[in-house]
Parts: sequence; C-alpha cells; structure tokens
Amino acid sequence: MKRRNLILGGTALVALGACGGNSKFKRYYGPKVTYVVVNKGARNMYLLHHDKVLESYPIKLGFAPTGHKEIEGDGKTPEGIYWIDRRNPNSRFHLSIGISYPNERDRQRAEAMGKSPGGEIFIHGQRVPFRKDKDDWTWGCISVTNKEMEQIYAMVGDGTPIQINP
Repeated sequence: MKRRNLILGGTALVALGACGGNSKFKRYYGPKVTYVVVNKGARNMYLLHHDKVLESYPIKLGFAPTGHKEIEGDGKTPEGIYWIDRRNPNSRFHLSIGISYPNERDRQRAEAMGKSPGGEIFIHGQRVPFRKDKDDWTWGCISVTNKEMEQIYAMVGDGTPIQINP
C-alpha cells in the first residue's frame, strides 16, 4: 500500500510540474513601470520607470496608422494620453491590456461628426501564434509578439499612463 501511494504521489508531482512550465502568466520583480510611451511613426513602444527605459518593443498598429483615431472602424490607433484600464487574460490575441480610449474629447469629436468613436483599444499579442505579422493589421490596437505580451502583461499595471505619439 505504501509503495502504491509513493508511486501515485510521484506521478502526480511530475504531472503538476509539467503543467506549470509554459504558463502565459509571468511574474515581474523589477522596478515599477510608471509610464508607457508609444511612437507610432517609429513603430516602437517603451516601458519606463520614471525617465529610465526598462524595455522597448517593436509594434504593429491599426491598418491605417497615420493620424488620430476619430471614429469606429477607421483602422487608426489613437494619439494622446490615456490610461491602462483593464486586462483580458482570455483575449483572442493571447493576452491583452486595455487603453482608456475614448476620452471625453474623443467622444465629442466623433459626436460632432454624427459617428461613434469606437473603443476596445488594446495592447495585445498576435492573431496567429508562431507566424510573424509583417504589416500593420489591427483595427486600431497595438500588437506585439505573444512572448513580448507576456512580459508586458506582467510589468504594466492598471492605472499606468500611456502616451501615444504620432
């Protein structure tokens, strides 16, 4: 009986150990990310601790990358200062963190045109894992690789300001 319990217990430990190795949820123990900066023209995103760059990532944008997002479906990525306001661990694009677009100014601008400003703008992973996205392809979001998104998801907390530059 003891031998059987020992074998079953050992098997359970091996099985549990195998499950934990490839989790998409990483831990981060470094300096707090206090600001995120996106430079659309250069296609780069920077995670900063005050004025020190902690990490930088190449990015993909909306399929119409020039200019500020004005209305739903325009394919543009917003420009301005927003906040990281939510996270989605079950995203269709691996993991995602939400950007607080639209703000009040964005809503007013779209309303003046008789349109919806849209929403659901995220920093997220890839649409097809293991295939490199060549061009801007999102509907206004900011995309990175899945591996990079795992780091960003761990490092950037809700409430972090994000500045998106042209």
